[in-house]
Amino acid sequence: MLKHTVKHLQPYTPEKPLADLKKELGLASLVRMSANENPFGTSPEVRQAVANWDFTQSRDYPDSNASQLRRSVADQLHVASEQLVFGNGLDEVIALIARAFLEPGDEVVEPWPTFSEYRLHAEIEGARVVDVPVQPENGNFDLDAMVQTITPRTKLVWLCNPNNPTGTLMSLTALTQFMRRVPENVLVLVDEAYIEFTDDYPATSAIRLLPQFNNLVVLRTFSKIYGLANFRVGFGIFPKQLVTCLQAVRLPYNLSAIAQLSAQAALADQTFVQTTRSRVQQARRSWETFLTDMVLPHYTSQTNFQFFQAPHNQAQALKQQLLQHGFLVRDGLMPGWLRITFGTANQNQTVQQVIRTFQLNLQ
Repeated sequence: MLKHTVKHLQPYTPEKPLADLKKELGLASLVRMSANENPFGTSPEVRQAVANWDFTQSRDYPDSNASQLRRSVADQLHVASEQLVFGNGLDEVIALIARAFLEPGDEVVEPWPTFSEYRLHAEIEGARVVDVPVQPENGNFDLDAMVQTITPRTKLVWLCNPNNPTGTLMSLTALTQFMRRVPENVLVLVDEAYIEFTDDYPATSAIRLLPQFNNLVVLRTFSKIYGLANFRVGFGIFPKQLVTCLQAVRLPYNLSAIAQLSAQAALADQTFVQTTRSRVQQARRSWETFLTDMVLPHYTSQTNFQFFQAPHNQAQALKQQLLQHGFLVRDGLMPGWLRITFGTANQNQTVQQVIRTFQLNLQ
């Protein structure tokens, strides 16, 4: 009875609620630095918009087309509104892509390590996922190897840029050269969940390449720099000829009216976005200096998190040490490595001191 492709899948195990984990560990405070959330919160314009929302609309279905948000996003990014497909978070857009394009026996090429949901949804559809390791010395995509991995069975290529968890950024020049080598019947999906954190944004975005390539898709989310992870709003910018099939498999009322309203308010407050970007850039410089001084292998980040090798590969032990001090970080993405989301300046300094002490105790 059960679909054979899901029989052996392991369900996603979310982190325990912070309140439960604090109680279990007997901690007075606990800071989650494991989910790449925005430590600086959300634009106050979102709070105002939600507060002013007409509650009598709660009985009505939301606008299935997300018309106002669609126009705002199209104007902000200078794309055609009919190219946009919205999802209940970028997670849903990823699922829609897999559902629309993949069949059993198809192949999907992705770098490794990268965001795990690309693999999950490919496997649900019975596709084979081919991992191409990143270059170990710098964490960059091995684009030559990815091109060579493409076969007649390849349907999709995933490129998370900047990549999660490495934090590394692929240049537009490299992406352009890559696209010229990819067959036109292979869809290349560039996930730009973290692109707004990059130093040279918007020049770093692949959106400017969309007119050149009919097999290129760019994905975005409101969960990261806009601080709307709880509202679940993501979208893809697709070639117009592919939009109809995506809309056909999308649930009709996937974005609540409050989610649409919140995303529109957040998008309008670019001052908040610019301030957040500046604070994240400052945190990146702090972490880069710290890890270099500590001689801890790491990749150059262009995101709101840092990926590095724990002292003596003791990632699990360091994670537990940080947890005891009230900081939850992410392990298990690459053996011996940790991913830490940037916090406030004080939080970053405290975490760095714990790491420094941990390393000294190992010597």
